[in-house]
Amino acid sequence: MRLFAIVPAAGLSRRMGQPKLVMDLLGKPVVQRLLETLTQPEVVATAIVMRKSDEELQRCVSLLKALAVLPELDPPDMRASVEHGLAAIEEQFHPEPDDGWLLIPADHPILDASTFRDLIDFWQRSDADVLIPCHDGQRGHPAFFRWNLVGRLQTIPNDQGINWLLTAKDVRIEEVQVDSRTVLLDLDTPSDFEVARRLLSNEDG
Repeated sequence: MRLFAIVPAAGLSRRMGQPKLVMDLLGKPVVQRLLETLTQPEVVATAIVMRKSDEELQRCVSLLKALAVLPELDPPDMRASVEHGLAAIEEQFHPEPDDGWLLIPADHPILDASTFRDLIDFWQRSDADVLIPCHDGQRGHPAFFRWNLVGRLQTIPNDQGINWLLTAKDVRIEEVQVDSRTVLLDLDTPSDFEVARRLLSNEDG
C-alpha cells in the first residue's frame, strides 16, 4: 500500500507579510522542515504545488526531494492545488485504488515526526476511507484518503472544498486522537511563527 503526499504551497502569505515558506525557522526554511518530515519509506512521492511566479520557493524546493507541480494558472484555492497535485501523481505513478494520499498544507512545518510515523501505522491498519488526526477536540493535518476517492473530487460542488467529501454518508471516516498539538499548528501570522519557533527551541533544548 503506497502513500502519496500532496502539499499545497500556492498561497500568497498575506497575513504573514512575507513569503512564509522560505522563512528561516531555526536554521531551515519552513518548507524544508515539512518535506523532511514527510520523507518516510511508505511515502513514494510528495507533490508540492506552487505558483509559477514563486521562483524563490521553487529554488528552495529544487534542493529537496519533492515533485514540483507548477500549473499554468495560479491555483485560486486549496482545492485547485490538491487537484493539480493529484493529477501529477496519477500521471507519473498510476496509483491503485487502495493506495493512499495525504493532504498537508506547506505551512505546517513543525509536524512531529513520531506523530506522523504513528499516523502512517494507524492508516496501514485501518479500513477507513479517510483518517484524520485530532488533538484537543480539533481536527488537524495530515488527513489520509484512499486513492479511490480521487474520482469523486469532480462531484464536489464548485463552491465547496475538499472537506465536502467528509460529509458524504458512504465515506468511512476514522479520527485518531494524538497527543501532539503540532497537527493543528500552521503559520499564518508572525505570532504563529513565534509559537513554532518556541516549540522547536524547546525540543532542541
